[in-house]
Amino acid sequence: MKIFQRVALLMLFLSLSHILPAFADDKAERAAPQGYAENYAFDDPEQRQVFIRLTKELRCPMCQNQNIADSDAMIAHDMRRKVYQLMQEGKSESDVVDFMKQRYGDFVYYQPPVNTVTIWLWLIPLLFIIVMSILFVVRRKSADETNIDEKLAKADAMLKDD
Repeated sequence: MKIFQRVALLMLFLSLSHILPAFADDKAERAAPQGYAENYAFDDPEQRQVFIRLTKELRCPMCQNQNIADSDAMIAHDMRRKVYQLMQEGKSESDVVDFMKQRYGDFVYYQPPVNTVTIWLWLIPLLFIIVMSILFVVRRKSADETNIDEKLAKADAMLKDD
């Protein structure tokens, strides 16, 4: 009986240890994106929204899979400051993005342009699907033909036996 209680307690502990972090991450995720924009003074709420949108579209070069809005890396702070500075100078969204791409490369933008290098990112999966579809159809057709020939041979053998 004591072993059963220990196993049940262990299972309860393991269950809670897997469930509780999910709630902690949820709270952290909701709180993270706000706050950084409050450090900057904007003329109007629309300009603040443009700033937030831009910082979410630009990738942190250090964190790689995190935008500069959510990153705490020093370079992300510098990039946010530069986005703010460019916006205060009256630059458009595309000017800010172009400046960042010129300084950090196409990698910094989550929506890279389609050019001779990046076109393969789109074409390889498409080519893979086409080749696999052709192989599937060819194999299926040859398997069907083999099965028909075998079935006809069996039917002929059965007819001859009768």
